[in-house]
Amino acid sequence: MQGQATQIIHAYKQAPWRVQRQWIGAFLLIVIGGAMIAALYLDVTARAAVAGREIQELRLEITRIQRENADLETQLADLTSTAAMRQRAAALGYRPVKPGELDYVAVPGFFKPEPDILLAAEDRTPRVETQPTEYTQSLLEWFDERIELGGARVP
Repeated sequence: MQGQATQIIHAYKQAPWRVQRQWIGAFLLIVIGGAMIAALYLDVTARAAVAGREIQELRLEITRIQRENADLETQLADLTSTAAMRQRAAALGYRPVKPGELDYVAVPGFFKPEPDILLAAEDRTPRVETQPTEYTQSLLEWFDERIELGGARVP
């Protein structure tokens, strides 16, 4: 009986090289899985780094444009200052108006034209849409209206 038991155990026992191959396969599967996770992590990290760098570059560009805009506004303020305008007017032959030299004429119906920049701007005023009274009237108001009209329909 004992011989028969050893035969059964020996029949179901795997060869050592098969067990070793299974362990190597499991180890390689874990290594490949870890490598895939590491590659995915590296890809996500690289994309985040690139996006961060682009954001930094865009912020620098915004700052540069804001400085340039401020410089242009300063130049415009300098060109349109009172002293600069007086110098240019004098160079063109203009002089200040003396009392009594200027007549104001009121023209009925004349409206000062708006500058082109204001005409091109979008109108952002909210639209007020009027609703018919049927949608703003309460039930009691509706009943009162019907009683006053004697049940006649309102067009």
